[in-house]
Amino acid sequence: MGGEGSMMAAIKSLSNNRNLLKRKGKSPLGGSYANIKLKDLPKATPEQLLEIKKRLERENREARIKNISIFLIMFFGALAFILFITQ
Repeated sequence: MGGEGSMMAAIKSLSNNRNLLKRKGKSPLGGSYANIKLKDLPKATPEQLLEIKKRLERENREARIKNISIFLIMFFGALAFILFITQ
């Protein structure tokens, strides 16, 4: 019969996970964030937000142009290759 190995791996994995939960002391699966202090980050000004927005728009436009040009080069290259082979 097939599948015995995968079932045995699943059973072993569940057993190992159960054993991890039974450990004493600090476990990798436990913990609390109650005593953690979050850093106070400075607020961004509207000018900074506008600058970030413009920069992201420019980067996205450049990436889109690059992707389209690579696609067109690959497409016409493949088309030329197919036409060359068929003749």
